[in-house]
Amino acid sequence: MAKQQITVPDIGGAEGAEVIELLVSAGDEIKLEQGLLVLESDKASMEIPSTLSGKVLQVLVKVGDELSEGHPIIVVETAGDEAADSGASEASEAGEAAKPKESEKAGSDPAASSRDDDAATPGKEAPAAAQKPQSRTTQSRTTQSRTTQSAESESREVTLLVPDIGTDEAVDVIELCFKAGDEVAEGDSLVVLESDKASMEVPATEAGRVVRWLVKEGAAVREGDPLVLLEATAQALTEGSASAGQGAGDTRSDDQDKANDRSAAATGPSSAAVAAPAKQATAAADVSSASADSDNSLAYAGPAVRKLARELGVDLAKVAGSGPRERILKEDVQGFVQRALSGKGPAAVSGAGIPAMPEVDFSAFGVIETVPRTKLDKLTAANMQRSWLNVPHVTQFDDADITDLESFRKSMKAEAERRGTRLTPMPFLLKACAHALRDNPKFNASLTADGESLVYKQYVHIGMAVDTPVGLMVPVIRDVDRKSIWELADEVVELAEKARERKLKPAEMQGGCFTISSLGNIGGNGFSPIVNTPEVGILGVSRAAVKPVWDGEVFQPRTLLPLSLSYDHRVINGGDAGRFCTQLVAVLGDIRRLLF
Repeated sequence: MAKQQITVPDIGGAEGAEVIELLVSAGDEIKLEQGLLVLESDKASMEIPSTLSGKVLQVLVKVGDELSEGHPIIVVETAGDEAADSGASEASEAGEAAKPKESEKAGSDPAASSRDDDAATPGKEAPAAAQKPQSRTTQSRTTQSRTTQSAESESREVTLLVPDIGTDEAVDVIELCFKAGDEVAEGDSLVVLESDKASMEVPATEAGRVVRWLVKEGAAVREGDPLVLLEATAQALTEGSASAGQGAGDTRSDDQDKANDRSAAATGPSSAAVAAPAKQATAAADVSSASADSDNSLAYAGPAVRKLARELGVDLAKVAGSGPRERILKEDVQGFVQRALSGKGPAAVSGAGIPAMPEVDFSAFGVIETVPRTKLDKLTAANMQRSWLNVPHVTQFDDADITDLESFRKSMKAEAERRGTRLTPMPFLLKACAHALRDNPKFNASLTADGESLVYKQYVHIGMAVDTPVGLMVPVIRDVDRKSIWELADEVVELAEKARERKLKPAEMQGGCFTISSLGNIGGNGFSPIVNTPEVGILGVSRAAVKPVWDGEVFQPRTLLPLSLSYDHRVINGGDAGRFCTQLVAVLGDIRRLLF
């Protein structure tokens, strides 16, 4: 028998996908391709299948953990070469980060234990790290640490605890400020806690990388409860073990040198990025009207951000926060300084500075029910608000006469049934938009982040907004201009079904050039859709209706389809939009134009 580890496979570039359901537990027998757990990213949920068959020895994750590609999931006992047992055992032990070593429980010297093990192995030379005595790590009310040694590397894992919060009552965790894998500097805000009377931020007492969270949003914690497991940075580790290294010479392993080099490379650019604006801010007297003694007490920012603001002379009251609940981040302060030095106000770039809506106690007026919003709902809201604040929207309205198109579509119903598909108006809209995008390339472009250039795309990928029980999703149909009406009909049905069942992959919702938002029979007479940035245009389609149209002699009943074209006025002018709409209406009025 052999012990092997199963890791998260390629999940389409999704980072920090949350575990929402575990499908197996320790002791279960699993088969190849059997579902192990369900992950949920910002845009989709996905089931991770097993790549092995055997018996589950240990589950290394729990519901609420955030995983990315390569993260270990479970340890499985399979029929195979027992030589793999040692590797799986080490992985299993790595998953039990919260358990102390047996040598520490017994009070023995880890270095002596390491020497005994090395001496018992023929031909194995004891490493230098094992020959040096290691000081016992002390525990405090806010930090617990555990140091592990091997022949090749040394690392330290630190558990940060809830500090004194001024009450013995449990308080709620309302926000996790970092995710697994993020680097945390000493003083950075880790979590936001909220009691009945106030909210408070808990700063990091050590620097390092977040290994995993030991709490989740909504949990109730008290003083001394564990919050997060950190892997100490190389600099912190060197300082913590300096006393143990004295008297043992200046010899260090090549792996330790490389680790220090990597740490210096990782922290160097960040320090330079902070120092450069600081020097420029000192040289330019008009960077900000703030002074060192400005009253920033009302700003929503953590201790590390406040320290940076004091160093740069920035008035936090004038900085717009981009974090959750408009919390001010370091990037916001740095961006404020950069815009001030370049002569651009913050509102011109981000559309910020808008007063927040006041909190209202609706329970004072009657019975209420508060339901948490889904992750997808919150993401959609954030994207729409960002687009509305940053993009100058203009909407043009028109009606397309689709009488002949509808007659032709209905005549193809029998053939659609033979093909096993449904021929809705959407494939014709997609094809007509692709035709107009090809002849009006500005609508198939995107503005660069600095606003200095336009990126013209040589492909035509169109997003299709789908209303689902959990919120709005926009799958992208690729190469619309190269596909037939029947191919588009099949893909429309398939992607819409996958969206409603939450089976869309992240890659299937990326890369769009233009979006169609069709409200169908519930669409009314028209609406103003919000541009799905970085795209520059979106077509809103409302409910078709039969109306009298004057043909020069008499009124004729015609089926008219209301269209609403919203566009980014930084890129698209009124003339561009007029030509696009005119061509789109002409093609929908006579689909034979698609042949040209």
